[in-house]
Amino acid sequence: MTLAVGERAPVAALSEPLEGFLRYLASEKRHSPRTCSSYCDDLKRFLAWVEQQPSPAWRAVTSHELRRYVAQLSREGLGGRSIARHLSAIRRFYEYLLREHLATDNPALDIRAPKAGRRLPKVADVDQLNHLLDATPDDPLEIRDLSMFELMYSSGLRLSELAGLNLHSLDPRGGEVRVLGKGSKERILPVGRKALEALGRWLEVRQAIAPDGESALYVSRRGDRLSTRSIQSRLSRWGLAKGADQRLHPHLLRHSFASHMLESSGDLRAVQELLGHADIATTQIYTHLDFQHLAKVYDQSHPRARRDRKKGRES
Repeated sequence: MTLAVGERAPVAALSEPLEGFLRYLASEKRHSPRTCSSYCDDLKRFLAWVEQQPSPAWRAVTSHELRRYVAQLSREGLGGRSIARHLSAIRRFYEYLLREHLATDNPALDIRAPKAGRRLPKVADVDQLNHLLDATPDDPLEIRDLSMFELMYSSGLRLSELAGLNLHSLDPRGGEVRVLGKGSKERILPVGRKALEALGRWLEVRQAIAPDGESALYVSRRGDRLSTRSIQSRLSRWGLAKGADQRLHPHLLRHSFASHMLESSGDLRAVQELLGHADIATTQIYTHLDFQHLAKVYDQSHPRARRDRKKGRES
């Protein structure tokens, strides 16, 4: 049976293969009732998620969609070991589906759970961040703050990377920022439309605050480089003023950038490259990506970087 997008699958079309798999575990694999029960619980949770998808069929699940499911489990508070157990059950289930010609591939083969004992930071959703960042302040320091927060979310900067930016780090015309990351590794990142607009406003008022010769992009009211502690304090204060339902901190913006990009694009390698991860095993995977590819993925995927095509046609 072939399902059109948006068509609901009969429950039996999803549940019968699952019941067959559980019988297979008990009769052919001789697994204990406790093990079968564990598989059943994990796969029923997965089944409930599949039922809510646009194409609710086992063979329609892709590795991209499965990563979204793993991200959802993490947001719901499951730890690395629990997610690894879920993935193991899904992987074994798809091995059975392939054997029974009920699936064409195994979407769980190349997906790994987060490291055990390391819980991912909380993420603000797109609507929350749009509410926090959609502002037109008049105060020079608030104009500065908005441009900092837009840039952090736009390009996934670490706090230290933001504080270390100089005027020459920014290329507004090219829509890029040059960042010095961990281990003094430099990378060039795209900057979204909203962040560029906020940066333009800050650069207009910055000259009235910063003394001649000051190279720092972001300065305090005294005109010297803004410290990381001050940036943290200003972000927390901004969140309180905007009525945020969770405490705002720099890593929340960076992790939200990564999560939203990954959910939107499905390109894990590009996201890791944009984040500038220092792990050797990770960076080796992504060395074949060039900046043009990263910029293309960024422009198509980041919620505050997409160009207003309709507006562009009218102007």
